[in-house]
Amino acid sequence: MKIGNPTTVESLSGLIERVTFFNEETGFTVLRVKATGHRDLVTVVGSLPSVSAGEWLTAEGVWTRDKEHGLQLKANVLRCTPPTTKEGIEKYLGSGMVKGIGPVYAKKLVEQFGEGIFDIIDNYSVKLEDVAGIGPGRRKKIKAAWAEQKFIREIMVFLHSHGVSTGRAVRIFKTYGETAIEKVRTNPYALARDIPGIGFKTADQIAQRVGIPRDSVLRAAAGIDHTLIEAVTSGHCAMSRGQLISQSAKLLDLDQSLVESALGRSLASSELVAERIECEDLIFLPRLRNAEEGIAEAVKALAAQPSNYPPMDCEKAIAWCQTKTGKALAPSQREAVVKALSHRVLVITGGPGVGKTTLVNSILTILSAKKIKCLLCAPTGRAAKRLSEVTGLEARTIHRLLEVQRSAGGFTRNEACPLEGDLLVVDETSMVDVPLMHALLRARPRDASLILVGDVDQLPSVGPGMVLGDLIRSGSVPVVRLTEVFRQAAESRIITAAHAVNQGLMPALPAADESSDFYFIERDEPEQIIRTLIEIVKRRIPRKLECDPVRDVQVLSPMNRGSLGTHELNLQLQNELNPSHPGESFVERLGWQFRIRDKVIQTENNYDKEVFNGDIGQIIRIDPIEREAVIRFDSREVTYDFGELDEISLAYAITIHKSQGSEFPAVVIPISTQHFMLLQRNLIYTGITRGKRMVVIIGQKKALKLAIENNRTIGRISGLFARLTES
Repeated sequence: MKIGNPTTVESLSGLIERVTFFNEETGFTVLRVKATGHRDLVTVVGSLPSVSAGEWLTAEGVWTRDKEHGLQLKANVLRCTPPTTKEGIEKYLGSGMVKGIGPVYAKKLVEQFGEGIFDIIDNYSVKLEDVAGIGPGRRKKIKAAWAEQKFIREIMVFLHSHGVSTGRAVRIFKTYGETAIEKVRTNPYALARDIPGIGFKTADQIAQRVGIPRDSVLRAAAGIDHTLIEAVTSGHCAMSRGQLISQSAKLLDLDQSLVESALGRSLASSELVAERIECEDLIFLPRLRNAEEGIAEAVKALAAQPSNYPPMDCEKAIAWCQTKTGKALAPSQREAVVKALSHRVLVITGGPGVGKTTLVNSILTILSAKKIKCLLCAPTGRAAKRLSEVTGLEARTIHRLLEVQRSAGGFTRNEACPLEGDLLVVDETSMVDVPLMHALLRARPRDASLILVGDVDQLPSVGPGMVLGDLIRSGSVPVVRLTEVFRQAAESRIITAAHAVNQGLMPALPAADESSDFYFIERDEPEQIIRTLIEIVKRRIPRKLECDPVRDVQVLSPMNRGSLGTHELNLQLQNELNPSHPGESFVERLGWQFRIRDKVIQTENNYDKEVFNGDIGQIIRIDPIEREAVIRFDSREVTYDFGELDEISLAYAITIHKSQGSEFPAVVIPISTQHFMLLQRNLIYTGITRGKRMVVIIGQKKALKLAIENNRTIGRISGLFARLTES
């Protein structure tokens, strides 16, 4: 092949034979092209909003010789047009871009309809049924997928022309449908609110390009909304007025007076709500303020009512229960049973091994004998499953109990359609945020009692508020705090270590050769920590516990970023525990390569699929023709279009925050001073309490000491405590 001067811009055109690489975020692509005037395939690199094999490519650029990949045209101009030859059309349709058409059907379609196949799909799709193997169902699927793909590509080109990446085009289409481009042009700031992964800065870039003035009220209001939503994402229910204005002005690079004016409009239109609480002017999203008020009203009203259980002799009931279960209750547990039987609402809190489960079982045993209908729920599927196993009664996730509405994301059960029962028991209440607790209390059976169970010393909920902590601190409801660690539990080093950490003490660290369920392995450098972690996860724990390293061992990191963060650890653990195999299907999405057998975690609530933030599953099938991946969550198999995989991340390593409500056979926690900003006592305490059979901490002793000594938890701005304590 004769190549010109490497500094001279040259043109090239030809058929795209293969898309070797395409990054949906940046548009960067590596193509193999059957180019006019070249005997062998030519490598072309550059950026495109979208690309498929079979398209006709026109490129302009300079020739370079890459050390690893050889000669390639580095293009600064790339243009693709739909194919017009039979060969190109067959490659185009068989590339997997259209759901339901793979190489086999692409060949059949081109043989039957030739170059007119695109017109057939667009206008005469019923003729597709003339092809063997295509019935009405597949024909409709091909027609819909073709239309969707065409529109998604239009969105991609539109976004690309405005200087943004195109990886979210599928989600934009699914959210807005055929009005997507019009919506983005009219109010690009809606993208930051509606599309996961698109932040305010990206939306702001689009806004500038479509001509929205920097000092417009629309932009200022969007900046205020973004600042407040970011605070809510961090766990707050509100922001102080001054902070909201100053942070929004900084984000927007605008004068504070313009931001104050925009805030005034948002308050006047009731898009935001202002309220003075404990001498501070707070700004709320209306739904969160309403939720706080609803919780406070419901809890105080319930606490003021007498018990509605049938009359009973509590001491006789306790004696009967002990005989029935064969478990003697400690004095603190007996007092708690009496409280539960004599109050309409009760909070039970305490750490691991203090008898919360025994106490709840005793209460349920007594009440079930009295024909009291008990409803049991927990925030996560794993927590609900564990509650069901230990009580022998059905327990559901809060979302399933409330019958989540798939399309709207609300709940069928509310004050107009309440649950039916006499007692509602909520486990792992520390995980329940303000909106979910409000939804639960709205749906509570009208005459039912309420028992909230949880460990208030764990991390607060991922969502806004500190519901359990505020209820306990307020004194508005009866509280039982169990503190005595029972003898059998005290034999577990995991439990004694957790309690030591919770008291601000360094846990006893067993010698390396000592048999234990809790270990600390000292390593100073991040590289040493990673090497040891992989050895522990891949070989030593599976060998010792006779368990599966993917399914049963969970790495918990304090943070996402850094060499010891979840992102980097996931890449390393994936390659060690589930390496890629030649010829096996995989899909690349937003920086991740998903493979069959990968452990994954859902990162947002998907009401249509009934899969929720924090649910962990395993990929069991990948179909490149149907463009689908099937993930098993416990016993359920859930299908994802490739475009929906931005809801999924690898889960060989997850943050300690994401692990709340879950329990794993074995837990491994890396700890280093690079996690400095997040090293807190309740973080380490929560991580340790996630392990059932073994916990291994690997890292720096000084980092562990730093975390244990740091009990200064970051406060959350909320009005719930004030509402619970006001008369």
